[in-house]
Amino acid sequence: MKDSAKHQGLRNQLVEVLKQKGIEDCSVLQAVRSVPRHLFLDSSFEDFAYQDKAFPIGAGQTISQPYTVAFQSQLLKVEKDDKILEIGTGSGYQTAVLVAMGARVYSIERQNELYRKTSNLLPKLGIRAKLLTFGDGYKGLPNYAPFDSIIVTAGAPYIPQALLGQVKVGGRIIIPLGEENQIMTELIRINETQFEKFEHGDFKFVPMLENKNY
Repeated sequence: MKDSAKHQGLRNQLVEVLKQKGIEDCSVLQAVRSVPRHLFLDSSFEDFAYQDKAFPIGAGQTISQPYTVAFQSQLLKVEKDDKILEIGTGSGYQTAVLVAMGARVYSIERQNELYRKTSNLLPKLGIRAKLLTFGDGYKGLPNYAPFDSIIVTAGAPYIPQALLGQVKVGGRIIIPLGEENQIMTELIRINETQFEKFEHGDFKFVPMLENKNY
């Protein structure tokens, strides 16, 4: 679990790339600077870990490119101790970035292989999520709701109804909506029944699948 001066230098370069692409939130940039992305990838990808690219992580899933992670994190407008529900733990990199930003993260992963791998890796790296669980992201975590915000890290064909009820008034849901390609969508809950909707451009994610994969 080595994090060398070379890795840190590459992260500094990555932060400059993200700035050029429009990421301005200082807490997001500092989190990207501090989280060792190479440790979330297969060792064969280590030399490429700080390129702004997605890579396979097993079970047909990917680790999102750093820009996508930073973009979603910036949309969340995270404040210290925010209670955040993450749908799609994946490699754990997005989880780690949110924890580094001071959030209390509750994360669901439906691929058992990835859930086992990530729930072992994060504690080894000293990254303390509030909860890592294996389950169906479409259902959210009603027993832990309400959340300050919800982030979905897979392409959803529609907005899961259960998630709408699990974000507090004033909170936001960041979700990529669409089948083949997705539009990054921001929903802000303005009262018990209404949401404001904003769209933030095209992205491409692996699909968000229903039901557990045993």
